This record gives sequence, C-alpha cells and structure tokens, in this order.
Amino acid sequence: MIYRFRVILDNDTEEDIFRDLEIRESDSMEDLHNIITQSFGFDGMEMASFYVSDEEWNQGEEIAMFDVSEGHNKVKVMSSTKINDLVHEASTRLIYIYDFLNMWTFFVELAEIVEEAESTDYPNLMFVQGQVPDEAPIKNFEADTDDAFNEFEDDIDVDDYSDLDFDENWN
Repeated sequence: MIYRFRVILDNDTEEDIFRDLEIRESDSMEDLHNIITQSFGFDGMEMASFYVSDEEWNQGEEIAMFDVSEGHNKVKVMSSTKINDLVHEASTRLIYIYDFLNMWTFFVELAEIVEEAESTDYPNLMFVQGQVPDEAPIKNFEADTDDAFNEFEDDIDVDDYSDLDFDENWN
C-alpha cells in the first residue's frame, strides 16, 4: 500500500508551506526523512528526529537518525523502523524536526492510503505549496508572549538574607 502524507512547515507567516508526498508503507522512516528533506530543499546533512504525535500534536516517542542513547533506554532508529510500524489508521500524525540548531519543525499527517500505481516511482512528490524561507521560523512560547508573566512575581529579594531562616555564618 501507498501512504500519502501532507508535510506542513510550522511557521507564523500568512503563506501555507507544505508538500504532499507518497511513499510505500513498508519503507523506512529514513526514506521518509529523505523525501521530506529533498522536497523542502534541504541537503539532509543535519540531525533530525520524528516524534509520534496524538490528535493535539503533542510530542511523543522519538525516532532518531542514530542511537545516541546511553544504557538501557534504547531509542528507535529511522533506518530500522518501518513507516507502518508507527503510522496507520489509528495513529496518523508525526512531528518531524530537522536541524536541532535551527529547529525546522514540520507536522506530518497521513492523509490517505491507496493502492500502488504501476507507472509511478516511489517515493513520489505529488504537490508543492509555498516557498521555504531562508531561516527557520522563530518559535514563540507561551511565556515569551505573555506580558503578565513574571518569573519573580513573589517579590523576594534574593540578595536579602535577613528574612531567611538560617545562620549565614554557619561555618
């Protein structure tokens, strides 16, 4: 079977930037990584990871390019993980992060499962919408945009030891 994905760049611009692509369900996550990077014009030389996601786009289990874990906590690796091991009718969403310094973030969603077409080479880039910006979109986190947020809202003066319950000359 062929999986049709829509891969959307997470950005704050008015223009939608996405790619629709097809890939065999039995291909590896590394194959999916390769077509995503190629379709968005990246060289594919930066570190990247997929994350299983739920319906609210919450980040779950990581599928990494390489196993850099230590000890017993092994992570799944793209080259040895098949797409259909993670994505199916009950689990249709992934988050893809490319280049951890710039944090290019993409939402990957299974749109359709179809029969393989005889005359089509896979993976297949079906549709391109929007131009990728020169720099990764800047992420705004909730605390960054909340003017009322104050991490020191308890009004404690950290340099004033008089109200603290300890002897400052204890040694």
